[in-house]
Amino acid sequence: MAFVFTFFFLSCVINVWGNNPKSTETDGNIYLDNITRILDGLLDGYDNRLRPGFGGPVTEVKTDIFVTSFGPVSDVEMEYTMDVFFRQTWIDQRLKFEGPIEILRLNNLMVSKIWTPDTFFRNGKRSISHNMTTPNKLFRIMQNGTILYTMRLTINAECPMRLMNFPMDGHACPLKFGSYAYPMSEIVYTWKKGPLFSVEVPEESSSLLQYDLIGQTVSSERLKSNTGEYVIMTVHFHLQRKMGFFLIQTYIPCIMTVILAQVSFWINKESVPARTVFGITTVLTMTTLSISARHSLPKVSYATAMDWFIAVCFAFVFSALIEFAAVNYFSTLQANRELRKAAAIKAAQEAAEAGRSDGESSSDASSMLKKRMNSTPHFERPAEVFPNPPVNAQAFLQQGSAMPSNNLLTGTSIIDKYSRILFPLSFGAFNLVYWIVYLTKDTMEMTRDSV
Repeated sequence: MAFVFTFFFLSCVINVWGNNPKSTETDGNIYLDNITRILDGLLDGYDNRLRPGFGGPVTEVKTDIFVTSFGPVSDVEMEYTMDVFFRQTWIDQRLKFEGPIEILRLNNLMVSKIWTPDTFFRNGKRSISHNMTTPNKLFRIMQNGTILYTMRLTINAECPMRLMNFPMDGHACPLKFGSYAYPMSEIVYTWKKGPLFSVEVPEESSSLLQYDLIGQTVSSERLKSNTGEYVIMTVHFHLQRKMGFFLIQTYIPCIMTVILAQVSFWINKESVPARTVFGITTVLTMTTLSISARHSLPKVSYATAMDWFIAVCFAFVFSALIEFAAVNYFSTLQANRELRKAAAIKAAQEAAEAGRSDGESSSDASSMLKKRMNSTPHFERPAEVFPNPPVNAQAFLQQGSAMPSNNLLTGTSIIDKYSRILFPLSFGAFNLVYWIVYLTKDTMEMTRDSV
């Protein structure tokens, strides 16, 4: 009896082991057949030309965006580029099913067979749907008819910029999208995760050189047109410009050029070539900096903060050159005035001496006149007596000075003395006001945009 029982048990075990692979294969075929029948049943009589609930309730499309790469931002073209996963979710009652699986995970081949929203980007310039190695699209159907449709896109969108505060400016670059054909009476868009979490931008996704991505805000609005009223979804990406590049390339060189121009106030006024070279060189340097600073900007019709700074620096440099012209002019004028005064005094002295010596002989008068003329210093003789300048004056003129060699007229000009104090104080006050005004304005604008 025990032998029979053991034989029966072994036979059952062998039978189970032998039939297990066949049973698994059969169950797999049954499972695949069930899924195929479910898909065929979903598409049986399905018209992808009609939206879900056509003629009935409004179709709600929930959206969210995951940014995989943000940048670059072009100031000249006023546009920006980003790579995103754009997700849309809606309910299509016609795609409800019952079966052994809760979610049908399908590829892009199913997308063309069902209805999908006609979403487009209103301020997009060029948008690319990635197709390598296959179309980058994710498509899923839940048992209750909920559809998840995700696409990988590269979007190039317009970003209107006000560059009044450049390079201390901040911008809110929008991304606007909505339905192209369906008004809000048929399709409405909402944010899937709420207004705070519907747009995700990981910190490592921002690859910007001149900007910091400080945050993003989402909103929705209504747009009325001749064809109806539409829902427009908007995302604002808040950008703040980095100033390091412009400090190194523009601001510091401009400040150093102005300081270099003011060094000429400490050079002797008789050194005409040196002071002239200082003035002309600094003016040309400021002109070059002004031209190069505009290369990274669009041709806007208004002045930016950098334009005002460069203009004031140019005015300081040009004023330093005009200051030396004034010093040279008034010094020469003073020299000529002193010469005329000396000549008038000498002429009066000679006339008085001539009146006292009327009784003297002509020979004695001639000798006395010759003696007085020989004793008169060269720089005090009137131009009528000596039409040619003395030797020491000729040498001084050959050195580039317009003033005669007169020890009474050498030294520091009163204009230079005042300029050494007024120019640095004025330039320092300008910098103090400039940076306080624009940095405060920039902080206020950032606060207003965030609110």
